[in-house]
Amino acid sequence: MTSPAPRGLQGAYLLGERAGQDELRGKLLDVASQLLVTVGPESLSMRRIAAEAGCSTTVIYTMFGSKEGLAEALYLEGFERFRRRLEAVPPRKNALEHLTALGPAYREAALAEPGYYALMFERAIPGFVPSERARTLARAALNVLDRVIADCISAGYIIPTQPRKIADALWAAAQGAIGLERAGHLRDSQTYDAVTYATISRYLAERS
Repeated sequence: MTSPAPRGLQGAYLLGERAGQDELRGKLLDVASQLLVTVGPESLSMRRIAAEAGCSTTVIYTMFGSKEGLAEALYLEGFERFRRRLEAVPPRKNALEHLTALGPAYREAALAEPGYYALMFERAIPGFVPSERARTLARAALNVLDRVIADCISAGYIIPTQPRKIADALWAAAQGAIGLERAGHLRDSQTYDAVTYATISRYLAERS
């Protein structure tokens, strides 16, 4: 009878195995996202993704369960990447400056990864409808907006109201400008900057 592996070594092995799985999962999602942009939704077959990623279809089915499971994983991964980009914006001492700085970061996130964006906001995969759980998690990825708006309210920059109400208005304004830019109707960020600033200004408190 062999003795069990030391807990430390076993733990290290499990962490390494999990890291490998996370890396493969990320690779598969990136391959699928790229196919969505370059070829279209018809390319998102398990066989095609497996061939592009250099793995078996069994691996993909094990990780995502089905094509619908893969689509939902892409949807959530897109919002998670948005969250990381927004969280990476360095905090300012002035909460209003921090809120203003989140705007460009959101636009950059939207334009940097068009495959994820198309699935998140443009129904790029016909017939795919995110579950309620996925929608809840997607909105939670933008909670940084709620937090910074709450800081602005506490500091007296914004009128007291529900932070999410303002965040959703800002989100809607940003999405409208980004959609026009992605469709080729706007050539730069000027309109985006104008509508997002106007939305914030709508809620500014009068300061003596």
